[in-house]
Amino acid sequence: MHWLGWIRFFEAAARHQNFARAADELHLTHGAISRQIRQLEAELGVSLFERRNRAVFLTEAGRTLQSAATQSMDLLAAAVERIRKPAANTALVLSCEPTIAMRWLIPRLARFSARHPDIPLHLMAAGGAIDFARSGVDVALRRNDFPFDTRWHTREVTPERVGPVCRPDLADHGLDAMPWLHTRTRPDAWQRWARSAGYVLTGSTDVWYEHFYLSLQAASAGLGWAIASELMAYDELSDGRMAAPRGFVADGSAYHLLSPVPFEHDLRRLALFDWLHAEANASSQA
Repeated sequence: MHWLGWIRFFEAAARHQNFARAADELHLTHGAISRQIRQLEAELGVSLFERRNRAVFLTEAGRTLQSAATQSMDLLAAAVERIRKPAANTALVLSCEPTIAMRWLIPRLARFSARHPDIPLHLMAAGGAIDFARSGVDVALRRNDFPFDTRWHTREVTPERVGPVCRPDLADHGLDAMPWLHTRTRPDAWQRWARSAGYVLTGSTDVWYEHFYLSLQAASAGLGWAIASELMAYDELSDGRMAAPRGFVADGSAYHLLSPVPFEHDLRRLALFDWLHAEANASSQA
């Protein structure tokens, strides 16, 4: 069964359906990946990839082997996680999108520590796709606005609910009476809200900010209307620093806690998910 050594290369190439990306992941050259795949195909006596127009596609045999390889890799990863004993007081590393970390998660972390003093939590601010193996991250809190890796284990924390917000003394102004504050990290936020709320956008002055939290800060300062996540605006709405006269609606996306291994294999991950889910529910005005 010496061909088992080639399965790792095949699994990466099949997952990406691209030898170059598989090579990048495994820190090898494109040629090295190609040679390993050809050796495996020669050993098995079948073609695993169809090569045409400088692209590769899995054959029927390739799809069969990919299914088995993926299951085997998942089983191995889960077994390693079960038998590996974390060192005493090892921190659980959580990666979280910066805006939700600053505006919602950090103000609540003391409650997690009080409830779970035996689970040190280390927070890293980052968004988008994540490489768990290279980053050293254990779990990641992400909105599903990008494709999740099929190997990840996911649990939905809460649906995303959005709505226009402004400074309280400006709440009686119509949406068209003040500038609309946009963000380049969520460029379609106004359109998504309008579709979900059944509102027809008739046009206003557009002002753009680089990051989501900047548009929220601008709205709080009275510079116009911003589309806010209910979670991110909750504290300012609660203490009267911000107003949301039209309320919030689900925009079809949701926040998920992502893990490279099953949650059931690590009580720390389960504890964090349960706490996040409860806190998110408490932060909803629905």
